[in-house]
Amino acid sequence: MTVLSAYQQLFQTALKDSLTSKGPMGLYDPIKYLLSLGGKRMRPVLTLMAAETFGKNQNEALGAALAVEIFHNFTLMHDDVMDEAPLRRGAPTVHQKWDVNTAVLSGDAMLIQAYQALETYSEPLYGKLTRLLSQTALEVCEGQQYDLDFESQQEVTEAQYLEMIRLKTAVLVGCALQMGAWIGGASDADARTLYEFGMLLGTAFQIQDDYLDAFGDMKSFGKQLGGDIIENKKTILYHQAMNKGIKEQKEKLHLWFSNPTSESDKGQKIDEVKVLFEESGSRIASLELVKKYTEKAFKKIEMLGISGEGKDLFIGFGLQLMERKF
Repeated sequence: MTVLSAYQQLFQTALKDSLTSKGPMGLYDPIKYLLSLGGKRMRPVLTLMAAETFGKNQNEALGAALAVEIFHNFTLMHDDVMDEAPLRRGAPTVHQKWDVNTAVLSGDAMLIQAYQALETYSEPLYGKLTRLLSQTALEVCEGQQYDLDFESQQEVTEAQYLEMIRLKTAVLVGCALQMGAWIGGASDADARTLYEFGMLLGTAFQIQDDYLDAFGDMKSFGKQLGGDIIENKKTILYHQAMNKGIKEQKEKLHLWFSNPTSESDKGQKIDEVKVLFEESGSRIASLELVKKYTEKAFKKIEMLGISGEGKDLFIGFGLQLMERKF
């Protein structure tokens, strides 16, 4: 068993034990359903890793690991409603399996459960953890609003897009690591450096997620391929194509992203936009950005006052994310 799989197994057992069996089942069954669909468990694993790297037993970080993972899945449940997404991890989304009202209310309950998971900690640590989660939660909401706004805006810069994914995705990765570092007894300086590592790694992760939405494998990706294209989301692939494409390619891409996608046009739109991403050089350029942000993240690890073994663990985790196909 690898070190990372050991962390995953430990967390998975704690997550299973945390799932409530009380009623009303209409509230809690959708939560169990979503959490049982699996997922990469990237954030809680990072929390456990950070705590142990700085000297505490990983079990002491399970409360924070549960908090970040439950919060993350709460955002997914609500995001799927807003995106009208049919699949999550290869299975029907909660609002598809039940209904929208259920997804909204069960998601609300998950947000509360995330904070409850932190109640195992005493002051002053409890206050630091809850304040960080609150700050992160608000930033995630800001990122989601930008994401929604960008769908209807004709002009979105690459800088605006990168700020959106920093808020929507990267801050929670940073939060997971900073929580673990604090629990492990790290200095505020080291905890902040690890947060910055998480921000950069989270940005690389989201850029790769954008790439996989268009060019991933349906069976391993677990979500509808081309969903971002259908929704006119101006992801990094779009920006790289607009930066690198010739005039004709830019005009075609702009036309495809200027109008809502009809049911009859979905397949053609996905196919033609993917060709534009490929021919403009966007596909390769986006993968290079994943590498760039991952390498910047690794430089943060070198600044930490931890053992070489600990540094190798974080770098190994980042390399696994770079190579993922899901």
